[in-house]
Amino acid sequence: MKAVTWQGRRNVTVETVPDPQIVDPTDAVIKVTTTGLCGSDLHLYEVLGPFLDAGDILGHEPMGVVAEVGPEVRELKVGDRVVVPFNVSCGTCFMCERGLHSQCETTQVHEHGSGASLFGYTKLYGQVPGGQAEYLRVPFADTLPIPAPEGPPDDRFVFLSDVLPTAWQAVAYAEIPPGGSVAVLGLGPIGDMCTRIAAHRGAGQVIGIDLVPARLARAAGHGVQVFDLSEYGDELVDAVRSATGGRGPDAVIDAVGMEAHGSAAAKAAQTATGLLPDAMASALMKKAGVDRLGALQLAIELVRRGGTISLSGVYGGAADPLPLLTMFDKQIQLRMGQANVRRWVDDLMPLLTDGDPLGVEGFATHHLSLDDAPRAYADFQAKRDNMVKVLFRP
Repeated sequence: MKAVTWQGRRNVTVETVPDPQIVDPTDAVIKVTTTGLCGSDLHLYEVLGPFLDAGDILGHEPMGVVAEVGPEVRELKVGDRVVVPFNVSCGTCFMCERGLHSQCETTQVHEHGSGASLFGYTKLYGQVPGGQAEYLRVPFADTLPIPAPEGPPDDRFVFLSDVLPTAWQAVAYAEIPPGGSVAVLGLGPIGDMCTRIAAHRGAGQVIGIDLVPARLARAAGHGVQVFDLSEYGDELVDAVRSATGGRGPDAVIDAVGMEAHGSAAAKAAQTATGLLPDAMASALMKKAGVDRLGALQLAIELVRRGGTISLSGVYGGAADPLPLLTMFDKQIQLRMGQANVRRWVDDLMPLLTDGDPLGVEGFATHHLSLDDAPRAYADFQAKRDNMVKVLFRP
């Protein structure tokens, strides 16, 4: 089969690799019909190379049709249409039963002290082959895949793999009071969807902050009050406070993460670390603070006293410095974590089957073939061609 593989920093290629096989009797193999390119994939493209091997298959946002099932699978049959969550979670352990699928005790990566394994996402999370491929092996076939109704196009459901539950959890964790205000930092796929979900859930004022004109315009088109970081610069905090009654927003969602703009020293540290031999680089990244913290520091400045910061952007440094005095003084609540995909399906599915209030069918900006993946990674990383969300059709 064809698959998108990591070959080195800023180097992904489409290769012919062996087809996946049933390994455990509870496995299924799906024929992938649509699979997404995620902002988190760019961390692999740019920063997290020390935790990858050449040839690793990328991608964690697939859906498709069941091609084969193991002998103990009871809930799926060949031909069923399913979405595959990015968490590899069993659905039955202590953590999964409590809605913490990203902490699944069955698939935790004890070697690295990490939570649940993830599809297509480094040795830190199990080095599980990913879904930017023609076929994908899916474990826990009776409890992990999400059945998708026949009829509507893939674009209606594929975002259940990551974008929708990640954004839904980010908004839920933000605890925006009814009619309250929220600022979303970063209007890529997750941030954009956060603004839509926040409005849907009753936020009275939704603010979006970015520096890419196309992303700002896209969010503004959905009623978001946008601020261009490149325009306001050091005056941004005062401008947002002025727009929120002088206090700042009730909640801030950081949808940017470790590669924020405006963090020159951390960017240099990331680049230098990436040039080290993998064994040295991975050891350093586990112990050092190598994230660009510009977005998180901005969130801490922006949020009103007694407000909440919700982190959905990925951070990877183990010793990142935080302004704890300011956080304590402002009495900030901070919530974060990988999305517990399966936890939010019951909340989200009615929004996909009873109309389309979140605009998922028009959410993708680009539909490309799998062969276009190398160019898509480069364009997405460089924010070219008004690219916000890419879906591949294998």
